[in-house]
Amino acid sequence: MTSVAVLAHTGKTLAGGLAELRDALAREGVDAPLWYEVPKSKKASKKVEEAVAGGADLLFVWGGDGMVQRCIDAVATTSTTIAIIPAGTANLLAKNLGIPEDIEGAVHIGLHGSRRMLDVGVMNGERFAVIAGAGLDALMMRDMGDGLKRRAGRLGYVWAAAKNLGEHRFGVKVRVDGRWWFSGQASCVLVGNVGTVLGVSLFPRALPDDGKLEIGVVTAKGLLDLARTLGRSVIGDPGRSPFVHVTSGRAFDIRLDRKRPYELDGGDRKSKKRFRVSIEPAAVAICVGGEAS
Repeated sequence: MTSVAVLAHTGKTLAGGLAELRDALAREGVDAPLWYEVPKSKKASKKVEEAVAGGADLLFVWGGDGMVQRCIDAVATTSTTIAIIPAGTANLLAKNLGIPEDIEGAVHIGLHGSRRMLDVGVMNGERFAVIAGAGLDALMMRDMGDGLKRRAGRLGYVWAAAKNLGEHRFGVKVRVDGRWWFSGQASCVLVGNVGTVLGVSLFPRALPDDGKLEIGVVTAKGLLDLARTLGRSVIGDPGRSPFVHVTSGRAFDIRLDRKRPYELDGGDRKSKKRFRVSIEPAAVAICVGGEAS
């Protein structure tokens, strides 16, 4: 019999809120799950450890990509499965996996859907499931903050991007699977485990269970270059842009000429100038659409 736990970010909302989540679980016969709440995603890890120690083999995660990332980082390589209730702003992983922004639908997938083993990336010792990066994207995530996300929603990403368009490029050297691959000036370095981010196809060939990560270096400078790059991404072929260099691999060594902020699945982190990235294949089980066999 499945032992169910719920870990909720209390700052995130969806439909009727946590009361509706309790009701949806109860209608499915789960009327006394282990229940944990946190005010910030960075406090999730300890609660995940408590849930796993308490015997939970299915963990419902209520929140956005930052919350899901913290939970995946804590639960990966254990036997506990994650079910996502997408209550965040972007919900990038949920969208890539076809999980609806609907409490009843997400609960049904968690309890009756298929289980898919996903790879996770590891950057400087911390796991991520969607995307990580340094440069312009990290500055966007930093400036978004929880307050702007609540007030502006997805439009906040546009404002944050515009604010940082004048940011100077930086020197980058990248080694892929032990071989030097790129050396030059860049405005952004991205590492992806999935293909689509905020409706834009950044890595068209990426799959979250293919044993590889994608890496892209954006060399664009200024609004015109970035607009051309985004245009290529919208039509699904960013690799053809003269300002984008893309490849795939299992391990990356990224070195910058100065410290820059970075982000993991939309959560900003303190500045660093070196990033070691690797992949953990089939590291975490996630509930997805389709009936379990």
